[in-house]
Amino acid sequence: MKVKNKEIKGIFVIVTGIFLVFLMFPAFRLLVKSFWGQDGATMEFYISVLTEKGFLKALGNSFLVAGTSALVTTVIAFFMAYTIHYTNVHRRLKALIRGTAFFPMLLPTLTYGFAIIYSFGKQGLLTKLAGRQLFEIYGFNGLLLGYVIYTLPVSFMLLNNTMGYLDKKFMVVSQIMGDGPLSTFRRTILGPLAGTLAASFIQSFFLSFTDFGIPASVGGKFDVIASVLYSKMLGSIPDFNRGSVVAVMMLVPSAASILILHVLEKYNVRYHKISVIEIRKNRSRDWICAAVSLLFCVGVLSIFAVIFLIPFVGDWPYHLEFSLDHIRAVFQDAGLLSVYQNSLYVAVQSALFGTVLAYGAALITARSTVSGKMKQIIEGIALVTNTIPGMVLGLAFLFCFSGTGLQSTFTILILCNIIHFFSTPYLMMKSSLAKMNASWETTAMLMGDNWVKTILRVVTPNAMSTILEVFSYYFVNAMVTVSAVVFLAGARTMVITTKIKELQYYNKFNEVFVLSLLILFTNLAAKAIFQFLAAGKFRKKEKKNMKRMKRVAAAGLAGVLGLAVMFSAAGCGKAAESKEQVVIYSNADDEAVEAMKAALDENGYEGQYIFQTFGTSELGGKLLAEGADIEADLVTMSTFYVESAQEQKGMFCDLDFEKNTLDEYPAYCTPITSQEGTIIVNTKLLKEKKLAAPTSIKDLAKPQFQDMISVTDIASSSTAWLLIQALVSEYGQDGAKEVLTAIYENAGDHIEESGSGPLKLVRAGEAAIGFGLRQQAAADKEKGLPIDYIDPQEGNFTLTESLAVVDKGEKSHEKAMDMAECIMKNARKDLLSVYPIPLYEGESVDSSKMSGNPRVFSEKLTVDLLKEHQELSESCKPE
Repeated sequence: MKVKNKEIKGIFVIVTGIFLVFLMFPAFRLLVKSFWGQDGATMEFYISVLTEKGFLKALGNSFLVAGTSALVTTVIAFFMAYTIHYTNVHRRLKALIRGTAFFPMLLPTLTYGFAIIYSFGKQGLLTKLAGRQLFEIYGFNGLLLGYVIYTLPVSFMLLNNTMGYLDKKFMVVSQIMGDGPLSTFRRTILGPLAGTLAASFIQSFFLSFTDFGIPASVGGKFDVIASVLYSKMLGSIPDFNRGSVVAVMMLVPSAASILILHVLEKYNVRYHKISVIEIRKNRSRDWICAAVSLLFCVGVLSIFAVIFLIPFVGDWPYHLEFSLDHIRAVFQDAGLLSVYQNSLYVAVQSALFGTVLAYGAALITARSTVSGKMKQIIEGIALVTNTIPGMVLGLAFLFCFSGTGLQSTFTILILCNIIHFFSTPYLMMKSSLAKMNASWETTAMLMGDNWVKTILRVVTPNAMSTILEVFSYYFVNAMVTVSAVVFLAGARTMVITTKIKELQYYNKFNEVFVLSLLILFTNLAAKAIFQFLAAGKFRKKEKKNMKRMKRVAAAGLAGVLGLAVMFSAAGCGKAAESKEQVVIYSNADDEAVEAMKAALDENGYEGQYIFQTFGTSELGGKLLAEGADIEADLVTMSTFYVESAQEQKGMFCDLDFEKNTLDEYPAYCTPITSQEGTIIVNTKLLKEKKLAAPTSIKDLAKPQFQDMISVTDIASSSTAWLLIQALVSEYGQDGAKEVLTAIYENAGDHIEESGSGPLKLVRAGEAAIGFGLRQQAAADKEKGLPIDYIDPQEGNFTLTESLAVVDKGEKSHEKAMDMAECIMKNARKDLLSVYPIPLYEGESVDSSKMSGNPRVFSEKLTVDLLKEHQELSESCKPE
């Protein structure tokens, strides 16, 4: 026993060491940020967050919807797992149930909100089939539906895996002892599953509690804590201190969950062996379970049906003719293959090392006699990883490892995935190992085998099915995750979900679905392989067949790893070739990016740069977190963000070329585009509602537009600043407040977090009127969509985006400054055709493309002014 404890303690040191460096240290940095200001330790950040308008309400909303969804998910998952293990329904239906339960996890979570809108929205597929909207999708209803779909795979995986290790002979014993059906059910199924049911509830709760993607799409006015976290960390003015306070507050419930799981641990049951018995025939039970489970399956699959439809039509819901244009647009992207290779490599490596880590941790808690404190540490680690949102973990890694050798590497992506997804694989392995005979190791030692041999010869073969499931779980989640890696992936290590994020930013939702299908088919292939290997492990018990299956499993895993190595070699080769390339980070729209690329290529720089695009908030977070340690050599970004980054980080060097701008700009940046705000309308919906189009922003406050408009929130998107500038300039502070209050009331559930949100909703027919960027609406109109734009009477106000060169001292790229000058001088002609506002001396613009009422705010646009307008906006929001 001493040898076993010694080896287990060695595993414990390795596991805790990894989490100490890559979880506790980043979490500690977050904790410090939550109370450490410029003048030292302070409770100011906590006080301001806790007393902030709407924070406690958002926290309560999160508990309500996350708790409800966790309960619903656990019940559904239990019912589906029960149908598989305790009924005689046809094996094909069982396979359908199993496949449907896992299906949502095969898709990136970014698509969930879109799928709900395009299925149940006003112009959704299921709405059209039903002839009316079945229910209101924004707020509690939409969140509940989205969270249940999101957490079903994890809940089902835990319950289905544990049910496979319950000894069914005790049902027979219970019946012989005279127990009734309910008593037998409670004693032989619910009792042994108590710990797993609790784990399922807690896991589902925290996945819902910390998710931001679904609230961003269908949250509406039902604010949740994850949205508050996003607005603090990645709003129009990132506030990492107060964002860290919100993140710390989100960790508090984990203490209660640790206590609950500790209490329920005593209800876990170990069986010396698992008896195979024939399930008692009961046609009523089988029919009921089959019908209800089939209903669940149809419900889940119907929501995602749009993913298989929208990529193959012109533009849903207006041009429904068959088209492959969206498919071609995605696969004509020259960088797609490299990004796909990166994703496969990261997914396989995350799965390999993550499985080893989860298995080692589970051996400590389920198959050892070490002290309870050591086991509690592992349990605490699992729960903490479950409670930290991916967005927070990504930012914590950004804070901790910027400027180190890990920055923008595959290694940091793999480590982040291993930590982020550790909880469920660990619980799966622990549950599986705990159900095995507890005396195997002792018996083997008495027979002369050491602990390592026992684990390899006895425990591991019996756990192989779960090991393969864990490998599959890590692989699939690494393929679909985006919340953490979006901050960590660099220009050379971009993965496919960051590509989806980029397309979402460009409003290319059809292409988003295309890439989602690519991820889906990849994950389906991976799941098929691992399910075959896991099922084959238990087909026969003969020794000969066992050896054959081990060879098949080994060959399968070797093939997967070989493929990963091949892709890795290809990716690393490309990375090595690109070391001398200038890295350009940008938040620019697609048209601007293409204009800048064309200018560089036509002037001798083709192949000498890598262009990586981000959403404004993501790039802003990287600038303020990484400073001069950022991977980029050249940045194009909203001017006020560039100025703020320079003020805080001093990260840009003065430009050494003549600029000749019409307005004065700092020496370290020069403008490239000017974005204008405008009113966007869906002409088809206005005609159906028999409403005249608004001519001013003030018109959006009229009663006839109740629940028909969409605007952005200035707390999370700078696009909203264009609207508020117009109101303040035209009506003054008091008048602007009156109008904005009425606009927010009319917008209802459609005060969006993203600047592209209003256009997305107007395009999808969820809103008739929105406020957004003029050039984006113009592009939709040119495509023939029923979208038009109206230059408001208050004026088209602007925000500029500027170009700056990162000052890396001796490590600065010598060509970065030359490329900056090239873009300024040679891209402006094409940029003016899309953004028709002169910025430099001698520029002229086609008057037919100019906005009807260009205006400039009377004050300089600064971060302080933005904060002032944010306060005005908050005072206008309904209670």
